[in-house]
Amino acid sequence: MNTVEETVEIDVPVRTAYDQWTQFACFPRFMTSVKRVEQLRPTVTLWVVGLGPLRREFVTEIVDQVPDSHLTWRTLGQRHGHRGEVTFRSTGEGGTAVTVRISAGPRGLTAALTAVPGAAGRVLRRELAHFKAYIERQGEAGGGWRGSVRGGQVRPAEAEPPRSRVPVWPVG
Repeated sequence: MNTVEETVEIDVPVRTAYDQWTQFACFPRFMTSVKRVEQLRPTVTLWVVGLGPLRREFVTEIVDQVPDSHLTWRTLGQRHGHRGEVTFRSTGEGGTAVTVRISAGPRGLTAALTAVPGAAGRVLRRELAHFKAYIERQGEAGGGWRGSVRGGQVRPAEAEPPRSRVPVWPVG
């Protein structure tokens, strides 16, 4: 398997970064390679991605998800799919380090990209920079899902007191 890993530090709290990341349908707003995401079931999503003239459609399943910590996924129904993980870690200064690790099998678009030295890292780094710019500009997540997933089984969010919503005003 070929693996690529990249980290970006974002100037928003872990909860904000995590909550925005779980809004999969919003990915096309900030990731240029993601064309569309559809939530098929609570743990299953359909992705349409593309780079240049290449397009690919695949279905992923979330296998493990813990709020403000991590999310892991795998592709379904493909002989040579990929697996991935995104983790969220506080930087101690009110920011978040977001790390994405993707492992691909020996064939397919993802594998071809990870096989070209440095190409997958550059694409992933660029897309994470877009996420950083998007969420820092927004200042808060456009929603969020606070439940968890263990072994593909959904566990609802525990009750928590509502957060106050402080308006974020554009600078400049």
